[in-house]
Amino acid sequence: MNISKRVYAKVDLDIIEENLKTIHSMTSPDTGIYAVVKADAYGHGAEKVTNRLQELDYVKGFCVATLEEGISLRDSGITKKILILGYSFPEQYEELIKYDITPCIFREDNIEALNAAAKKLNKVVKVHVKVDTGMGRIGITPDEEGLSFVKKLMEAPNIEPEGVFTHFARADETDKSAAMKQLKVFNDFINLVKDKLGYGFPVRHCSNSASILTIPEANMDIVRPGIIIYGLSPSDEVTAPDFKLKPALSLYSSITYLKEVKAGTPISYGGTYVAKKDTLVATVPVGYGDGYPRSLSNKGFCLVRGRKVPIIGRVCMDQFMLDVTDVKGVSLDDEVVLIGGDKDLSITTDELGVLSDRFNYELVCDLGKRVGRIY
Repeated sequence: MNISKRVYAKVDLDIIEENLKTIHSMTSPDTGIYAVVKADAYGHGAEKVTNRLQELDYVKGFCVATLEEGISLRDSGITKKILILGYSFPEQYEELIKYDITPCIFREDNIEALNAAAKKLNKVVKVHVKVDTGMGRIGITPDEEGLSFVKKLMEAPNIEPEGVFTHFARADETDKSAAMKQLKVFNDFINLVKDKLGYGFPVRHCSNSASILTIPEANMDIVRPGIIIYGLSPSDEVTAPDFKLKPALSLYSSITYLKEVKAGTPISYGGTYVAKKDTLVATVPVGYGDGYPRSLSNKGFCLVRGRKVPIIGRVCMDQFMLDVTDVKGVSLDDEVVLIGGDKDLSITTDELGVLSDRFNYELVCDLGKRVGRIY
């Protein structure tokens, strides 16, 4: 199917690979990478991204959020490890094992069901134990209760506790004290398991994007870069450009209608914008139905012919309007840059995140199926 000029994203796979090479250069040569490609590779297209990155020898696998995402990768030809970072439901266990997808596990009531599913299929299922060291989301407690959980896993004949991992809650802050505390708790628990159970997990990992960039001592057997693969910043305190990482995605549309309106004319739903002077208004066929934030109403901007032009009125489900009065030579079907560069100007997801009271992760993850991708 041809990509429509209505709205499309360009995704530069060369930049994604270049970013990953830069990320790998920050770690030990012995440290592997599980590339995080959940939410359709943060809106960039998981199938295309993973098939490109699978060719890199230091990419040992991929992280997803759900079994469905994992199966989609297998169906697209991914043969390396796929780790589910979220919860897998017991009714999914047989399918998970058939597709050779690795679950994380942290609930004691799931051990028996997972072992039974693996036994039924005459398989040994590898799992990664999630430890909650301070995120407060999912994971076993790093204490005697957690130790008992690991012991039960070890006793299950059809389960192999291959990995152990945790997740930093505040590694993207300038002050690293909270992250360093989590790192110590995690290391102490790994040592507790070794001392009390005589077991050393073959695969240990805790580094997310921010900690890869700023806490080298957290890079263990594996690191889990996510947002930085795509050249976006983990936060405004840890920014991708500081590490020479480049955005891989740009977003475009075109002008479908031009009209001159008189001063006093309201624009879009609710009349929240009223023209202060005679105005040339351009209609752009993109809206929140495509994942473009409604909260950019009367606040956002685009680039047309190398000029920065404001969004006027509310962003609709499928369209929004721009004031292009000052754009010399503007015409129907002109390209509109929503994210990316035009001549000497650019629009970043960081800027739009601030303007829309969201953040860059949301902007790219929320780009919908109606947005075509060009690679």
